[in-house]
Amino acid sequence: MKVALVTSAGLAHPDIDLPPLVHELSNLDVEAEIVSWDADVDWSMYEAAIIRSTWDYHRRLDEFDHWLTEVATHTQLWNPAEVIRWNLDKRYLVDLAANGLPIVPSEFVDSRQPNWQQRVMSFGSDIVVKPAVGAGSHGVRRFTDDHDQAINYAHELIEHRQTPLIQSYLHDIDTYGEVGLVTAGGVLSHAFHKAAILDGEPEWSGDDHVVEVITAHLPSDQELALCERVLAVLPPTAYARIDLLPTNDGPVISEVELIEPSLFLEVDPGAAQRIASAFASLLRR
Repeated sequence: MKVALVTSAGLAHPDIDLPPLVHELSNLDVEAEIVSWDADVDWSMYEAAIIRSTWDYHRRLDEFDHWLTEVATHTQLWNPAEVIRWNLDKRYLVDLAANGLPIVPSEFVDSRQPNWQQRVMSFGSDIVVKPAVGAGSHGVRRFTDDHDQAINYAHELIEHRQTPLIQSYLHDIDTYGEVGLVTAGGVLSHAFHKAAILDGEPEWSGDDHVVEVITAHLPSDQELALCERVLAVLPPTAYARIDLLPTNDGPVISEVELIEPSLFLEVDPGAAQRIASAFASLLRR
C-alpha cells in the first residue's frame, strides 16, 4: 500500500513529524511518500493522501480549494475535503460554541455592521486580533491598552479581504501555558504543553511560525473530558489537535486543528507509532 503525506514545497520551517511517520508506516507495510500538495503527480496511485504540513494554503486559498476537489476525485483525502473547508475558517468556533463547547471569548468582525469598532473596544484592554483564515501564527497580534492600533489592524485585514477575529487575551496562559491534545482516529494519542508566545516579543522561525517551547503533558480530568466532548461533535478524522487555554472555570478551546497541525511527535516516544497505526487503518477500510 502507498500513501502520500502531503506537505508544502520549500518550507523554511521543516516538518519534523514526517520522518518518524514514514518510518513507522514502513513498519506497517505502508509505503509513505512525502509529496507537496501542488506537485504534478498522479494522486490515483496512492490509496490515500493525508494532509500534514500544507503551511502555505492560507496564501493560496483558491488554488488549495481547487486541489481539495481534484485530489478527492482520485483517492481518499484525509481529513476529508468538507471537514477541511469547514476548519480552515476559524468561524468554526461559532459552531463549536453552538454545540455547548467552551471557547475563548471571540468576535468575528463584520465590516458591514455599523460601529463594529465599538465591538472591538468592548473586548477589554488586552485583546488578540488575527485573520479568521491563517496557518501557524500568521497574522496574530496582541494589543494591550491600544484600541486605536487594534482597530487599525482590523481595518488592514478587512482591506486585504480577510475577516478579523477578536479574542480576549486570557492571562492565565502566562502562568500555565497552553495544552494541546492530539488524537488519531478519534482516540487520544498524546498531549503537550506549550509556553505562552504572546507574553512578550515572540521569536519567529520561517513560514510565519513562532519559535515555541513544547514539552510533554499529562492531561487533567477536565482536559480529557473536554477532549471527549469535542470528538463527539466532529465527523470521523484521521487526526485532530485540540488546543486548550486555562481559565478559573476550567479549560476552554482555543482551536481545533484538522488541516495541518504540528503533532509534536517528539514529546512522546510512542506517538509516531500510534499515529501511523491510525493512518494505516484508514487504508484498510
